[in-house]
Amino acid sequence: MGEHVLLIGMMGAGKTTVGALLANKLNRAYIDNDAQVEHLTGKTVAEIWRDGGEEEFRRHESAALRAAIQSSAPSVIAVAGGAVLDAVNRKQIAEAGTVVWLRAEIETLARRLRNDDDDHRPLLSGPIGLEDVLQRLADERRPLYTELADAVVDVDGLTLEEVKERVLTALDS
Repeated sequence: MGEHVLLIGMMGAGKTTVGALLANKLNRAYIDNDAQVEHLTGKTVAEIWRDGGEEEFRRHESAALRAAIQSSAPSVIAVAGGAVLDAVNRKQIAEAGTVVWLRAEIETLARRLRNDDDDHRPLLSGPIGLEDVLQRLADERRPLYTELADAVVDVDGLTLEEVKERVLTALDS
């Protein structure tokens, strides 16, 4: 397994935390797509959305993903949930290594995100209910995650450690 491991899935699925655990276990570098966007721009995701809108954010997201994938050292990459919306990103993700979809039910995502005051989830702010927003995003992204995934790990009801172990098992298959 000399290639990257790329974790895809909805916000709240556990990509960031599981990715860090997995990278530690595999003794690899860990790259979080959203954190890279913030590092490269010097702005939070929310600030980018506020100042330049979704289009500007997606441009930075794609650049950060491209930089992560071009790293010569095999890494674990937590891919931003919406990065799959771009066809070029999908092609790069598919060619970069083993893609694992951390799949979660809307109820699980909503529970995890309900009290999240994180400043990098602008899609969740607004008048529409959390579950409705998540369902709309999931409906849009599910076919893309399905297309990309080499393996799927259902995270509902699992601890982060259990998810990490299931990802490791999927990578060994």
